[in-house]
Amino acid sequence: MAAVSPVPIFIGYDPRERAATNVLIDSLYQHSSVPLAITPLVTPQLEAQGLYWRQRDPRQSTAFSFSRFLVPQLMGFEGWAIFMDCDMLCRSDIAELWALRDERYAVMCVQHQHVPDQEVKFLGETQSRYEKKNWSSLMLFNGSRCAALTPEYVNSASGLELHRFHWLGDDSLIGALPMERWNHLVDVQERPLAEPSALLHWTLGGPWFREQRTMGGPLAAEWFSARDDAMRLWN
Repeated sequence: MAAVSPVPIFIGYDPRERAATNVLIDSLYQHSSVPLAITPLVTPQLEAQGLYWRQRDPRQSTAFSFSRFLVPQLMGFEGWAIFMDCDMLCRSDIAELWALRDERYAVMCVQHQHVPDQEVKFLGETQSRYEKKNWSSLMLFNGSRCAALTPEYVNSASGLELHRFHWLGDDSLIGALPMERWNHLVDVQERPLAEPSALLHWTLGGPWFREQRTMGGPLAAEWFSARDDAMRLWN
């Protein structure tokens, strides 16, 4: 029998969103048909390894705004890996997303057309507006084609250069993931009727924050249900 390698998944970690991270991890495991290797991107750990040293930008809203682009480096620029923000909830088998890998591309993502109309988002953080907003919140990285993302580049490039994929030099290397299925932006996009979203994303802030306990209405209730299920499994 051929060896089966776990699917490498990297999750952006912010200490203010520990509950969100834990529930996301549990939701990934509970729905997966394949082994998973899940790694939260914890800033102090990356700093201790000499991979991350940039000063916090006043415009970055999370601890992982820039460190997400170190995923290819952490994979040794070999093979594919998934990155996702921690403020998500998985409702389907992540193997379905993994199967969409396409060697024609260096990176694949849901290509939202999101122009925020808010000035601030969760915890009073600045809501930035830029082209390709939210594209980098869920990415399939093709490591060997992301050689530009060295620690030196990730620590020195501007936020726009990173999040708008300037490091590729060619937008034709960005593959599109199906918007109706993956990375649904809660309270930004209308919920699709034809096919349930496989991955919910509370980009404006989620129910793990006291001030946003009802964000998403019934989707907030679904998050709390997933949290309660996870806590029962842990006990």
